[in-house]
Amino acid sequence: MDISSEYLNDENIKKRERAKLWRASIGLQAVDNLCVSSFLIETTRKHIEGLLSIDEHYAQKHKRSKHD
Repeated sequence: MDISSEYLNDENIKKRERAKLWRASIGLQAVDNLCVSSFLIETTRKHIEGLLSIDEHYAQKHKRSKHD
């Protein structure tokens, strides 16, 4: 499922632009025959919706890796 497709015609231009970027990123994974994780799908949805910035994502990721 291409999560970004549902946002490509959204009225919100920011959502459309983020969806286009994610579509390219996920497409590059497909070219390399890589599976998209459920974590990436959830992160994609949150970022497109504006609920998570890329900086927030990396901060959370960094915090988790310190605890592992």
